[in-house]
Amino acid sequence: MTEGFLPYGRQTIEDDDIAAVAAALRGDYLTTGPTVEAFETAFRAVAGADHAVACSNGTAALHMAMLAARIGPGDTCIVPSITFLATANCAAYVGADVVFADVDPDSGLMTAETLARALGRAKGRRVRAVLPVHLRGDACDMPALAALAGEAGAILIEDAPHALGSSFRHGNDLDQVGDCVHSAMSTFSFHPVKTIATGEGGMVTTNDPVLAERLRRARSHGMTRTPGADPWLYEMAEPGFNYRLPDINCALGLSQLAKLPRFMARRRALAALYETALAPLAPMVRLAARPEGSDPVLHLLTVLIDFEAAGKTRRQVVEALAAKGVGSQVHYIPVHSQPYWQARNGPLDLPGAQVWYDRCLSLPLYPAMDDGDVARVVDALAEALN
Repeated sequence: MTEGFLPYGRQTIEDDDIAAVAAALRGDYLTTGPTVEAFETAFRAVAGADHAVACSNGTAALHMAMLAARIGPGDTCIVPSITFLATANCAAYVGADVVFADVDPDSGLMTAETLARALGRAKGRRVRAVLPVHLRGDACDMPALAALAGEAGAILIEDAPHALGSSFRHGNDLDQVGDCVHSAMSTFSFHPVKTIATGEGGMVTTNDPVLAERLRRARSHGMTRTPGADPWLYEMAEPGFNYRLPDINCALGLSQLAKLPRFMARRRALAALYETALAPLAPMVRLAARPEGSDPVLHLLTVLIDFEAAGKTRRQVVEALAAKGVGSQVHYIPVHSQPYWQARNGPLDLPGAQVWYDRCLSLPLYPAMDDGDVARVVDALAEALN
C-alpha cells in the first residue's frame, strides 16, 4: 500500500521517460523538429486515424478544431453541460454561440435523447458542430450522435482527453476513440493527470487531409511554405496561433505512448478492484454507469453518492477523505451554470446535469497505485460516510 497522500490522478514518469527528454535536450531541435512528427506518426497508429496534429494543450486542440471547421460568428455549437470549461469556450473563441445539452444523470454523457432535445432548442439557428465528451473514458454512442448531427447538417468533433485507448462496440463493429469513423475530428490532452503525459500537450486526429492541413496552419501562425520556393519565404492567408508542441514534450510523449498498453491494463485492473470493493457500499455509493457498448480505459474513477442519505455534505466527505490522505475531485460543475454562459444564454434547466453534479465524486486512479491503495480509499470513503 502506498504511503502518503493519494491524489485523484497523477503522472507516471520513469527513468526512461527522463532519458528520452534528456536526449531531446541534447539534440539539435528543442521545437519544430523531427520528434514532433515522430510523435504524431506514433499517435496516428494508436488512434487509427489518417492524420494526427500535435499542439500545445488540449484547449488549443479544441480551438484549432473550431478554426479548421471554419466555425465562426452566426454559428452554433452543441456542447454537453458536464464537461470542462474548454469544450464550450472553444466556440466562444471563434465567436460562435453554444447551446448546452443535458446528460444522462447516471453516466454524465451526452446521449441521442439529450442531443435531440438540444437540437430542438437550437431550432432556427445554424448548428455547425456537436461536441460529445467521452467523460471519464466511457465512450458516447457515436453512431447515434452522428446520425442526429448529420440530419441537422452539423459535424461531430469528439472531445476525447479522457478516452485514449477506449473503444465503443455497436453491432459487429468496434470503433477506437480517435479513429474519427463517425466524426470529423477528435481532440486529446496530455496534461499530467491524463492517460499519458507530455507536461502539457494536445493532439487532433482526423481522416480529412484538408482539415489536417488547416490544423497545421492554425497551430503555427497561419504560415505556409511553397515547395521549391526560396527557403526563407512563407505566406499567411489568415492568422493562426502559436500552438506548437516542442520536441522536448514530444520526446516524453513518445516514451509514454510506448507504455500505453501497460497503463491501460493497470487502469482497467484498478477499476475492477474498485468495482468489487465498492459493492458493499451500495446503494449509497455506486460507480458511474457504463453505457452499453463502451469499453473504457478510465481516466477518472467517478462514484455517485447519495449524500442526503448519508447525512453528510460533499464537502464534509471530501475533507474527511483528505484527512485520511485520500484526494478527490468533482467532475464537473455544469458549464451552463457558469456566470459567463448564464449572462449569454439566460437560465437553463438541465436536470440530468444537475443530478449528476449533486452526486459525483472522483476517487484516486492512476497506474502507480497499488492494489492495497484501492482498499485504503474505499475504507476511507466508508468511514467518511459512516
